[in-house]
Amino acid sequence: MTSLNDVLETTALQKVAGNMIFTEGPLWHPDGFFYFVDIRTNSLYRMTLGQTPEKVRTTDGGNGTTFDLQGRLIHCEGEGRKVTRLNADGSVTTIAHTVDGKRISKPNDVICHSNGSLLFTDPDFRLDLKERDFGYAAIFRIAPDGAVSEFIRVEYPNGLALSPDERTLYIANTRWTQYLHAVELDSAGNVVRRRVFADMSHDQGGVNGVPDGMKVDQAGRVFCTGTTGVWVFEPDGRLIGIIETPEICANIAFGGPDLKTLLLTASTSVYTLRTKVPGVPHPWYKLRKG
Repeated sequence: MTSLNDVLETTALQKVAGNMIFTEGPLWHPDGFFYFVDIRTNSLYRMTLGQTPEKVRTTDGGNGTTFDLQGRLIHCEGEGRKVTRLNADGSVTTIAHTVDGKRISKPNDVICHSNGSLLFTDPDFRLDLKERDFGYAAIFRIAPDGAVSEFIRVEYPNGLALSPDERTLYIANTRWTQYLHAVELDSAGNVVRRRVFADMSHDQGGVNGVPDGMKVDQAGRVFCTGTTGVWVFEPDGRLIGIIETPEICANIAFGGPDLKTLLLTASTSVYTLRTKVPGVPHPWYKLRKG
């Protein structure tokens, strides 16, 4: 049976940044640095490991991040109720704020499909009832032509990740019932069917971490934050083990030139450790290499 020793190259977490309030949104840039945010101070940072984080811009409640296929930073800015794009000249463009004339609620996390579509979670229930235009939580899709549409409804969607072949979309359900969804996709990235992938309700209660940020390695293993740290699952949903963290961990990202450095954004700090299998590369990385 696989254990964490088969997954991790190093088991001791290395603290690489501190003195934050609530770190989130980690993302590796192939030029050699990570992005991450401090949600409570509305700050987007970039950090080369071994150096002090450098503030890039002030966000409007910036949370989850990804790149589009042109390598531009895509950002869920929850307090602004919008998804934005950071352009090469430093300007910021809003690419989603309404769907069918209704204002989105509080976008949380976002990923990019190799077909150029962007998927983002919108929990809805994080807003007061009188402020909600939708009566449900959902994942929305931004098509390559910019059109925004409903993709699938989920109880309380948070983190997102795609399997290596992009035929399974994993969704972290954070509130009420804590579990991971697995949504089967067709070759065009559309929903075929859905199922519960893994139960993460053990010893939960929202006190010490909930299903939140999530990534997948090239072996198809799913890494998702949860109670006491980061839960690691086999592709069939069996729990391998939990990477314990000294602070509540909200998100993770694979990075480094070999994509084997796991960056963990955990409350006031950012940590790293090394894995034996690289993470799934962002579609833009492949295009960039030509």
